[in-house]
Amino acid sequence: MSETVELSDRAARRIAEILSGEGPQSMLRVSVSGGGCSGFQYHFDLDTTRNDDDLVIEKEGARVLIDEMSVGFLGGAEIDYVDDLIGAAFQVKNPNASASCGCGMSFSI
Repeated sequence: MSETVELSDRAARRIAEILSGEGPQSMLRVSVSGGGCSGFQYHFDLDTTRNDDDLVIEKEGARVLIDEMSVGFLGGAEIDYVDDLIGAAFQVKNPNASASCGCGMSFSI
């Protein structure tokens, strides 16, 4: 499994826009935890603390942190930002997920 997580250009621009309204040390933390309707769920939180084992993705002014455990679930994934008629949201295109719920915020392996 790849340890790389990609950030789409759209996601990077939206994250940079969100972070510009926060403090200079703010970053977006993406994590995976147990729960959700499919077994695991994605979380998107603002954070100012970078841990030694965090994967750091920097692109177009966006800074994203992913903890080591979550990288195991997200390796090879792409984080995208979708803005359509249904609404706007971050979307994880995760090749490790065997199924996901309708809203795309939870998945199973």
